[in-house]
Amino acid sequence: MTQVSQAMTRGVRTISPADSLVLAAQAMDELNIGSLPVCDGNRLMGIVTDRDIVTRGVAQGCALEQTKVSDVMSQNVQWCFEDQSVEEVADRMSRVQIRRVPVLDREQQLVGMLSLGDMATKGSDGTASRALGSISEPAEPDRSSQSKASGSAGGGSASGKPRGTPQSRGSAGAPH
Repeated sequence: MTQVSQAMTRGVRTISPADSLVLAAQAMDELNIGSLPVCDGNRLMGIVTDRDIVTRGVAQGCALEQTKVSDVMSQNVQWCFEDQSVEEVADRMSRVQIRRVPVLDREQQLVGMLSLGDMATKGSDGTASRALGSISEPAEPDRSSQSKASGSAGGGSASGKPRGTPQSRGSAGAPH
């Protein structure tokens, strides 16, 4: 049975909760990654993803240079210990539908990240594919508090007004 410490990525780039969203986005761009652990020293405080920056920062009209990572990060982070089995962690990742988890030592200090990619290249046979199958199950979008930006994807028009009646199939401009 493979332990997390054998499959995880070490030397993970972290970001401070006081850093700006711009700095977080630049770090993600430079490293070609979509998430960063948020740490105070080696103590895990949360995680910030490119999606967090977009949905909780940009979409809310925040001033990106002034907005802190702590304002948009996810705080209730799923994590694992480095001495757990990859299979056990993959099962939990499947249940909560996440693709990566921070890895802590028994002193609760961040020591790495474990991703599906790590499992696929260094883990036990089939662990990553089983996890990915569960994680990739489509979920219904949450449309409870939609903005006008959702447009037709939200079941309305971009203007927020009701749509006209559907046109029949035929040549453009033909009378109906």
